[in-house]
Amino acid sequence: MNDQSAVGVGLIFALVFFAIVVIAVFVRFIPIALWIRAMASGVHVSFLTLFGMRFRKVSPAAIVDPLITARKAGLALSIDELEIHFLSGGNVQRVVNALISADKAQIPLTFKQATAIDLAGRDVFEAVQVSVNPKVITTPKVAAMAKDGIQLLAVARVTVRANVNRLVGGAGEETILARVGEGIVSTIGSAASHKAVLETPDSISKTVLAKGLDAGTAFEILSIDIADVDVGKNIGAQLQTDQAEADKQIAQAKAEERRALAVAMEQEYKAEAQNQRAKVIAAEAEIPLAIADALRKGNLGVLDFQRYKNIQADTAMRQAIAGQSDGSPPPATS
Repeated sequence: MNDQSAVGVGLIFALVFFAIVVIAVFVRFIPIALWIRAMASGVHVSFLTLFGMRFRKVSPAAIVDPLITARKAGLALSIDELEIHFLSGGNVQRVVNALISADKAQIPLTFKQATAIDLAGRDVFEAVQVSVNPKVITTPKVAAMAKDGIQLLAVARVTVRANVNRLVGGAGEETILARVGEGIVSTIGSAASHKAVLETPDSISKTVLAKGLDAGTAFEILSIDIADVDVGKNIGAQLQTDQAEADKQIAQAKAEERRALAVAMEQEYKAEAQNQRAKVIAAEAEIPLAIADALRKGNLGVLDFQRYKNIQADTAMRQAIAGQSDGSPPPATS
């Protein structure tokens, strides 16, 4: 009797332990509170589905809670669609919120479009909000120069609305800002005077808006408003001043080149004159030798030599009186 009692107690303990293990596993893999919340909201989710989510490494709360929100908002979404989007790396709650917002605003947006936009890296809920409530993008100061050479600094505010159908593959805000800036530069540059731009700044926005700058982007441009136009530098005058300074430096360089060439030619002439002078002096030094040789040979008489000396002295005297003496000493007389 005692042995049977011990076996019964052990069996009871084993059954209790097994029941505790089963309950612990059940509670661990099946969120009871989430299941009760789903059933109370009218969303049927089986225990097997919740159990399978655990093995697929899917958070049940990240699927069931958005599904409850969608069903309450009247959207016919399935738990399999939400789970596939979750496994693809998307944000299920954000997609559901975007679908609800689009449905309330009567914006045509399908679940496939919403998931594609979300997987493309864009905030689909924010895109729907921008579609409902357009936002304003302020451009940085855009510098442009009119034809009269005056620089203008313009700031524009661009009102855009998201285009849901072009969110996937469409260009972003940076492209809008770049195109608007390019249009402002082109419009101001084609103006004959900066005064005309200051008088009618709305002409800039009208011209830029007419160019269809939102083509290929994820936005639709509703309006372009010029918020501020400031007068900058006189670029034309500055360019002319810089050109004049450059021309002056070029002229100075050419003048210096001509001066250096003239100095070099003068030095060359002086060297040539000195060379000729040296030759003349060398030739004059041979004259007395030739006269002496002529006297010895009888080719020159004493009277002829005296007459030559007189002519030489007379020539030196005339040069001294005329001030044309080169400073060299008069030839020696014998």
